[in-house]
Amino acid sequence: MKDVLTTESLAKISKIIPVVVLDDIAYAVPLAKALLAGGVGIMEVTLRTNVAFGCIEEICKHVPEMVVGAGSVISDDQYHQAVKMGSKFIISPGLISDLVRASHYYDVPFIPGVATPSEVMKALVRGFTYLKFFPAEASNGLEIIKSLQGPISQAKFCPTGGIGLQNMEQYYAQPNVFAVGCSFIVDKALIRDGNFAKITDLCKQTVSILNNVKK
Repeated sequence: MKDVLTTESLAKISKIIPVVVLDDIAYAVPLAKALLAGGVGIMEVTLRTNVAFGCIEEICKHVPEMVVGAGSVISDDQYHQAVKMGSKFIISPGLISDLVRASHYYDVPFIPGVATPSEVMKALVRGFTYLKFFPAEASNGLEIIKSLQGPISQAKFCPTGGIGLQNMEQYYAQPNVFAVGCSFIVDKALIRDGNFAKITDLCKQTVSILNNVKK
């Protein structure tokens, strides 16, 4: 029997979740291989381009060891299509009832987005403990995440938005942060130029830094 990926096991795969925007399906497989070579076994392909679903399908087919999921999911139609294409998890910038209903159809981890204490509480009531905190930097996310540790300690966050080498350690050091969402390691210019070796190096650098963070 195939093991079912849970949100808890998903959260243990990597300290970073690359947030990827792909506008050419040809880049999907080389990028997935570059991330794996850098020690990152998970990637979020955002549904911001018309080839995103195809990219997810290609990665699932040709790089099965990569745990690939769909990000920027904002409708139930997108949710169903993402799972159909092979997404191993779903991430949304928010939490609406349509997505909650869609999540009940599948044994696929769903990580909804939050940015306020009320949104965190609404997510917890609906059974979601692992949450995307978005947009992190624009919402003064570090201070909010610190403040939530006391009153809502059961919530675990993946802050995303404005996370880079300059601040990722501060975020990851928080006891209620299970990973950080990063786009800088999958910069569109690097992908477009085919500089996958640089992406692998950035992964190794990022993983090495966060491995030394004491939580």
